[in-house]
Amino acid sequence: MPSYGYTLMTEQSGPRQLVRYAAAAERAGFDFEVMSDHYFPWLREQGHAGYAWSMLGAVSQVTDRVELMTYVTCPIMRYHPAVVAQKAATVGVLSDGRFTLGLGAGENLNEHVVGQGWPPVNVRHEMLDESITIIRGLLGGGDVNFAGQYFRVDSARLWDLPERPVEIGVAVSGEQSVTRFAPMADHLIAVEPEPALVQRWDQCAGARQSRKIGQLPICWDRSRDRAVERAHREFRWFGGGWKVNAELAGPAGFAGATQFVRPEDVADSIPCGPDLEAIVAAVREYEKAGFTDVAVVQIGDEGQDEFLEVAERELVPALRAG
Repeated sequence: MPSYGYTLMTEQSGPRQLVRYAAAAERAGFDFEVMSDHYFPWLREQGHAGYAWSMLGAVSQVTDRVELMTYVTCPIMRYHPAVVAQKAATVGVLSDGRFTLGLGAGENLNEHVVGQGWPPVNVRHEMLDESITIIRGLLGGGDVNFAGQYFRVDSARLWDLPERPVEIGVAVSGEQSVTRFAPMADHLIAVEPEPALVQRWDQCAGARQSRKIGQLPICWDRSRDRAVERAHREFRWFGGGWKVNAELAGPAGFAGATQFVRPEDVADSIPCGPDLEAIVAAVREYEKAGFTDVAVVQIGDEGQDEFLEVAERELVPALRAG
């Protein structure tokens, strides 16, 4: 049976608000919660970018049931992979084994802050490959020494590990990333309902069972016009696609790249307004493509409380009725 999740968007809400939404989303009946891990918002209008790992620690203490996940953390520049493994293990302990580590090759938006430039995608994939090897070894409880092309680890070991080992999901978008990371990861992460992506993942992963975890932006509001305006204001960056978005260096770049995106363009690709049937239909597209888990992104901080009330009364039951 599919699982339905709620996204804790660090770019559009402050830390205290996100912790409160996490508790409300569990009460609303969502199965899992994913959290973005950014240093910058995509657009200034979003207005936030708190530290995900501090918030995850807090969320682990105000929830009891929902699974938690980063969606996604980049372990190749801003964070050293040995430190990512330590953070993941600690959240795993705090959450009593409810945490999955979602990893990806990152965005210039967040990684440029450490002043090391921004490598091409093939190099980023090589760096992520080494990172996963290091993280996997540490989460497995062993002593890790590693000397790679990009990373070195000297006599590392994690001293606090959850009883249930932290599993790893990796964000992929095409043949190159799927072929490389499906054999290394436990689960697929993607933001488009592409059946070919899922099928290729299963071919590369072999007999091992894995979850396919997708994410769907929505903008619920009792007023469709208000929903379209908010989605355009805060989420017009989404239409550029990850191959473009990963290269832009800051909110100003995203503002320039999206200056000609119209509200109606956003509304064509994101369910906007009070029509829950449209949201359910969009989720079903992921399920048809083979995804086992879908997390919705309710766009904008305003109206989150009302959305979560509606989700508890109507949306989550409608998703489960499918």
